Amino acid sequence: QLQASGGGSVQAGGALRLSCAASGRIPSSAGMAWFRQAPGKEREWVVGVSWSRKSIHYADSVKDRFTVSRDNAKNTMYLQMNSLKPEDTAVYYCAVARTGWYGSTPGNYNYWGQGTLVTVSS
Repeated sequence: QLQASGGGSVQAGGALRLSCAASGRIPSSAGMAWFRQAPGKEREWVVGVSWSRKSIHYADSVKDRFTVSRDNAKNTMYLQMNSLKPEDTAVYYCAVARTGWYGSTPGNYNYWGQGTLVTVSS
């Protein structure tokens, strides 16, 4: 089970740090990712990170503003979000793929967190 937290309301230009904690051990070699879904829009992949953390890919819309990290020993992934924009407003979800996948296809993920709401006002 995944638990996402850290969402809240901030003004444009502000920052938030999201956490995704697994209640159990994350499978070895699992890939992890953050997605988000804005009202009325489809779920959007934000960033994916490999088990080793050596490979990280960001969506163009968040590159250079968001930073993902994961602590495998603590079964936790983080998303540091800086320079937030109103268009970043969404429910943010974390996901785990047993196969090691960390790309943008939601169907390849086996476990999902419940989501945490981020609201950025202008």
